[in-house]
Amino acid sequence: MKRFYKDVSTAKTDLGWTVSLDGRPIKTQGGQPQVVPSEALAEKLAAEWSGQGETIDPAAFRFRDMSDYALDVVARGRDSLVEKLLGYAETDTLCFRADPEEALYRRQQEIWEPILEGVEAREGVKLHRISGILHRPQTEDTRARLAARLEGLDPFTLTALEQVTSLAASLCIGLEALQPDADGAALWNAANLEEDWQADLWGRDEEAEERRAKRKGDFLAAMEFHRAATAG
Repeated sequence: MKRFYKDVSTAKTDLGWTVSLDGRPIKTQGGQPQVVPSEALAEKLAAEWSGQGETIDPAAFRFRDMSDYALDVVARGRDSLVEKLLGYAETDTLCFRADPEEALYRRQQEIWEPILEGVEAREGVKLHRISGILHRPQTEDTRARLAARLEGLDPFTLTALEQVTSLAASLCIGLEALQPDADGAALWNAANLEEDWQADLWGRDEEAEERRAKRKGDFLAAMEFHRAATAG
């Protein structure tokens, strides 16, 4: 598609912030007004439009796509998303450990345990750690506390949380990523600890590394989206 606009601007309304192209407010891909909760996020959306050349590149609209998803999908169906996120608590990467006598277990303890302990302290839960193949479900109390936490999040935060959680296969890493001082690169490395361990043993594949770099970019963008949406 050819670029069809010249000017990009942002404005504050009674409901939030909007972006306009040549004075016309943008709508979501679902057809409703695209109103975001902060000036910082509106500026990121405007930058995506301003950065287009003569031909519009749909792949360059990361923040637009996440904003539209929050408004069109999450705001209208948050219950199903909360249930999906709770499922990650049952299969959380950080809760499944190697056998205690293995060197990998010691590395998991070093990197994963501080993250888990931080989540447990903040959320008031206790998460089962498992070595071996037998699954041990989380307690009803833990599920209830996590559900209450997730149900209290706004659609933009839930959107970011879903993105980072699914990429990390870990609700714990997702919740940690919401913290204002979270280190995105360190969290991404923690999520990929086992993959890196195997790669160090057996070598790295170029195509796999490219896919990982793409996923890392998406992970960090979701964290940036969250921080922009909650700024100010």
